[in-house]
Amino acid sequence: MDDYPLLNLFWTMLWFFLWIMWLFLLFRVIMDIFRSDDLGGWGKAGWLVLTLVVPFLGVLVYVIARGKSMGTRDVRQAQERDAAFKAYVRDAAGTPDAHGSQKGSHVEDLSKLADLKDKGAITEEEYQRAKTKLLV
Repeated sequence: MDDYPLLNLFWTMLWFFLWIMWLFLLFRVIMDIFRSDDLGGWGKAGWLVLTLVVPFLGVLVYVIARGKSMGTRDVRQAQERDAAFKAYVRDAAGTPDAHGSQKGSHVEDLSKLADLKDKGAITEEEYQRAKTKLLV
């Protein structure tokens, strides 16, 4: 350990950290190339070849040229995921959606139908038709 000073250890850690960050950025750019809707097949192929053949220059040019749209795509994708998650929770919980319609579990509707049948408000035949309609 005497032949490797502490300062060299810090420099090695710094370079290792920068190398890992570089790999993250490279893979992030490659992922963004593939998920970009505004690029055609040839555009994606060109950017991919540029980033793989001349990685430092290719990534630098990509981030300069398309960095803002890269951030916009991130925000849009996060909003889409959030909306999908909220819709899933709304459906699973059976709460009304933005239009006020009730989606989700039919347990409450079936219990209301059973109450109406028990009170004599609907006949057995009407109950069976409504139950079939709910369950289909």
